[in-house]
Amino acid sequence: MVKWTKTYALAAILALGMLGCFATRAAAQEGKMAGTIIDFDGNPWANLPVKIKSDQGVTTESKTDAAGKFSYTGLKNGKYTFTVQPPQMQSPFEIPVEVRGSDTPPVNINFKEILEKQNPEAAAKYKQQQAEQKKFAGMKEQFAKGVALLDQERAAKADLAKATPDQKDAAKAKIADLSNQAVAVFQDGLKVAPEKDPNIHLFWARMGEAYDLAGRNDEAINAYQQAITAKPDNPSYYNNLGNILGRTGKIDEARAAYTKAAELDPPNAAMAWRNFGISLYQAQRMVEAIEPLKKATELDPKSAQAWYLLGACMVADPSIYKTVGDKIEVTPRPGTIEAYQKAIELDPNGPWGTQAKQGLEQLQQLTGGIDTKVGNKKKKP
Repeated sequence: MVKWTKTYALAAILALGMLGCFATRAAAQEGKMAGTIIDFDGNPWANLPVKIKSDQGVTTESKTDAAGKFSYTGLKNGKYTFTVQPPQMQSPFEIPVEVRGSDTPPVNINFKEILEKQNPEAAAKYKQQQAEQKKFAGMKEQFAKGVALLDQERAAKADLAKATPDQKDAAKAKIADLSNQAVAVFQDGLKVAPEKDPNIHLFWARMGEAYDLAGRNDEAINAYQQAITAKPDNPSYYNNLGNILGRTGKIDEARAAYTKAAELDPPNAAMAWRNFGISLYQAQRMVEAIEPLKKATELDPKSAQAWYLLGACMVADPSIYKTVGDKIEVTPRPGTIEAYQKAIELDPNGPWGTQAKQGLEQLQQLTGGIDTKVGNKKKKP
């Protein structure tokens, strides 16, 4: 009994020894492949797809972690092909790797060093492209900040129109402050912009708007002129420039700007001439507004606003009034009544039609003569 037990125990020990040998051999057959991938900028390449293929054709896919590292475990010893496909490369990058248990050398790939060694010219070009992209990203960020401030400035301008007399100064100060902030941000954007970037005109145009909202006419004019220099085929810049020039009394320059806007954008030429007429109307230069308003109505006969303004400007023409004795005789310019009637027809219940009706009634009264003697009542027509 004792002898049998010893024999059994020996057999058990031998069996365990054999199992240990098998386990050692099995472990020796298992290998590991690991490494780090550096991108073209010299930074760890995170979340980059990688794969290995054994000499038997078995493929295993993975991705790098946040530190650019990857790892394959439980591999059989043998030859593998490690493959990575950077998005900047047309063909995959492959490396032969021989797995030898835990002695497999790390697979470290530094694309920045590889590019610099194999193609210095391409490396320099890539570096320049990356610098340009960084500048563009900074420019884009500044533009977004400036636009947000410009939106606030527009809202402040709208609040000013509704402000009570005791609130006016504070509202104006807010507009001025927001204008300064917006302009400063757009200027910073220009500083970080890539040289000859095609978007530079947008910064100047937005600065023009920021200045315009704050009533800084000279600066707004300069900004829009800079925008036009950078983008000479944009009709809206000429239109906006014309609005400011007209307001400031620079009529010849305004006419040139609106003319250019109309030439560049024929389908919207009526808008350019209408805006010119509005600018002159708001500047109390009624007679000068007649010509552009006529052009506007010819190009767009469905604008009630243009027809009303045309009629109002014609009535404001001093040459139609003549003093005869104690009366003022009125001889309306040809087309005055028709302009008012057209506005009424197009906008019978709207603001332009309503004002046109009032203007027409006043014109009908005026054509009967006005007594200019003090204290005398107006005679009926």
